[in-house]
Amino acid sequence: MTRRAHIAMVGVPAVSHVLPSLEIIRELVARGHRVTYANDPLMADLITGAGAELVPCATTLPVADADWPEDPIRAMDVFLEDGMAQLPVVRAAYEDDRPDLFLYDIAGYPARVLGENWGIPSVQLSPTYVAWADHGATVMEMLRALPGAAEHFARFDSWLAENGVTGLDHASFAGRPDRALALIPREMQPYADTVADTVTFVGPCLGARTDQGGWTRPAGAEKVLLVSLGSAFTNLPGFYRECLKAFGDLPGWHVVLQIGKFVDPAELGEIPANVETHPWVPQLDILRRADAFVTHAGMGGSNEGLYCGVPMIAVPQATDQFDNADRLVELGVARRIDTADADAATLRSALLELASDPEVARRLAGISARLQESGTAYAADLVEAELPAR
Repeated sequence: MTRRAHIAMVGVPAVSHVLPSLEIIRELVARGHRVTYANDPLMADLITGAGAELVPCATTLPVADADWPEDPIRAMDVFLEDGMAQLPVVRAAYEDDRPDLFLYDIAGYPARVLGENWGIPSVQLSPTYVAWADHGATVMEMLRALPGAAEHFARFDSWLAENGVTGLDHASFAGRPDRALALIPREMQPYADTVADTVTFVGPCLGARTDQGGWTRPAGAEKVLLVSLGSAFTNLPGFYRECLKAFGDLPGWHVVLQIGKFVDPAELGEIPANVETHPWVPQLDILRRADAFVTHAGMGGSNEGLYCGVPMIAVPQATDQFDNADRLVELGVARRIDTADADAATLRSALLELASDPEVARRLAGISARLQESGTAYAADLVEAELPAR
């Protein structure tokens, strides 16, 4: 039996970064470990609901208004600045309460710094894809050519050196963890066959999420469509109006439309009888009963769609969502429609084609079956395997 240990998770206050690994936290607590979790109090309910102890760290990230920079270098600046602000807070919290093992989100930089400083092993829990063999020669070189990149990477390297991290530059520190669990399907990973063997693809770790509430499929609903663009990119009333035109009163279909916290329902006009609208929905619970999914193709939504075996219409909005959408199309389980092209006729046509295609259903069934064989218990086993022996 694995000994009881103190395991510390360091994350950032974005739902898309917390939820993917939350079931691992819950499982480790259930196995008797003491799990602490450094994050902003915005995530307190999720963290304590999983049985972990919150270590409060006020974030500098723009999570309150979702005003994320569009420029990729400025976006990296935002995460680096948050890591710089959090490091002394996290260091003070754990100085006299050192864990046996650090877990950390891809943006949880303080965990790896302290792991290096204190000789404590660390494991990255990645909610998205990880670096592959040619990542440095392709993606990193592309980033280095952008305005402001030289200053950003020099600042990153200087911060590492100032905090006693030697032998690692910014690229290795952020992109080449000593050990990583990728919480995504291997199918979503670019160049998966070239990823280092220090990374294990455990796939989505999904629990019941009863804390988010439940959803009941209405009597008489032959098919169910969920429309959700996640939590950050939801201020799109025009897109929602096109969805209402496309799917409203579509025979046999019941539609669940999540509009987020930025859109006033009055902006949508008249709501068809077969559509229910909400600012937030228990997405996974609905997907387990859904027949199709309109998604922004964030990695979390993409994972859940694949896990539940639901065909997807991908309408990417930012960052990795464009690549994710293309990957879903390559897998033969989705259609990509960019926002500018997402008129009612195009959306409706894509839905009817996807939902009636037996090859799409066959591919999804195979992926879903494989993903449901892996998951949380396997990930927790791997975490425990990294605990140092006493």
